[in-house]
Amino acid sequence: MRTVDHFISGGAGGSAGRTHKIWNPSTGEVQAEVPLGDAALLQRAVDAAKKVQPEWAATNPQRRARVMFDFKRLVEENKQALAELLSSEHGKVVDDAHGDVQRGLEVIEFACGIPQALKGEYTQGAGPGIDVYSMRQPLGIGAGITPFNFPAMIPMWMFGMAIAAGNAFILKPSERDPSVPVRLAQLFLEAGAPEGLLQVVHGDKEMVDAILDHPDIPAISFVGSSDIAQYIYSRGSANAKRVQAFGGAKNHGIVMPDADLDMVVNDLAGAAFGSAGERCMALPVVVPVGDDTAERLREKLIPAINALRVGVSNDPDAHYGPVVTPEHKVRIEQWIDTAEKEGAEVVIDGRGFSLQGHEDGFFVGPTLLDHVTPKMESYQEEIFGPVLQIVRAKDFEEAVRLPSEHQYGNGVAIFTRNGHAAREFASRVNVGMVGINVPIPVPVSYHSFGGWKRSGFGDIDQYGMEGLKFWTKNKKVTQRWPDGGGDGSNAFVIPTMG
Repeated sequence: MRTVDHFISGGAGGSAGRTHKIWNPSTGEVQAEVPLGDAALLQRAVDAAKKVQPEWAATNPQRRARVMFDFKRLVEENKQALAELLSSEHGKVVDDAHGDVQRGLEVIEFACGIPQALKGEYTQGAGPGIDVYSMRQPLGIGAGITPFNFPAMIPMWMFGMAIAAGNAFILKPSERDPSVPVRLAQLFLEAGAPEGLLQVVHGDKEMVDAILDHPDIPAISFVGSSDIAQYIYSRGSANAKRVQAFGGAKNHGIVMPDADLDMVVNDLAGAAFGSAGERCMALPVVVPVGDDTAERLREKLIPAINALRVGVSNDPDAHYGPVVTPEHKVRIEQWIDTAEKEGAEVVIDGRGFSLQGHEDGFFVGPTLLDHVTPKMESYQEEIFGPVLQIVRAKDFEEAVRLPSEHQYGNGVAIFTRNGHAAREFASRVNVGMVGINVPIPVPVSYHSFGGWKRSGFGDIDQYGMEGLKFWTKNKKVTQRWPDGGGDGSNAFVIPTMG
């Protein structure tokens, strides 16, 4: 049995008492195991990070950027192997895995410009002979707890910004598909980073709690389900840590009567069913405005969804592959059961799907549900599978209200040719990321990523300048060089700049 070990100070983590299965989702077979660490193993990683971080922080930003440049080059050279490794554990098709790697690399590209991003502010003559300036300094050791659905992208979102800013970083990836995060850490070491700067520890709740409680880890970034995000935010904050915790989603796609329905159907097919729907920025709810729009959209959706090809992760013709574990397959099908019992119409049923020659794989067929209402539990909660729900809105106002009142506020999209409607929607909708004729509105690397409501806990978003702010502390310096002219008569009065 292959073992995906920890990556501690450039080497392995050693023996472990507990392990977790790593499945091959396409075949249903166990392909490897991963050891689950504990607080003692985390302490080893923290000790190694504490040794290396001060010298890394003292390294000038340009030299730190060169390591990021070399890491980017190595990831690009190994991109195909990384994508294939990712697909073999996650189940997403190889082309989609390439996108997973590429979107992470875009943040690494931004981090290559860290000398520019780290520049502070300076005011000369803020008062009589007084200058004021600021500098952004690293926090020390950052930690990231990342989900199974993007095992390359989200770790790079986190450690790229944190390390470029001068921190050491400890990554706790999902135990379901941990091989790519370990390989990224190996490539980072190969790029010239010192041992102990980027380390990978595996584990479950025991390791998560150890990270949340460790006094030498001042900042934690998390992506996962909302309940866990809220737990991590609450416990981490209670321990005086800086925490950003991103949770679940139920992203809506509003379809106005004037939308190009052929484009909408094509976009929906990819956004709802790509990666088997296992994306926090998937588009699992479509909201046609008006019954006529709903009927025309449904008529076009049915043949498009029926034409989707489900296959193994390395099938170049497959639109999407299996879901990640047998438990997740069962959970998705249970949600379809629930929707049907609640009164939704099962237009296309993906339950019981079996792929010839891979009958033990974790496949769920594409599913279309119509006449879903906001009162249904299957609408209120995240399904995280290849299931598209149609919720019909009578007018524009209801279409704005549905995503605005939902418990999640990660992403939303509107499809229209009407600039006024798009502008009004973008301004009023209570959601963190908005797409206008863009089905998956993940911002580019020099902006930032973050949802609202139960999709995001904490005040600062990921990557871009927001990420830089999260992984650094801002020091403000007010200076005056005495010229011998002061008599000290006002020493007991609070200084002002007037």
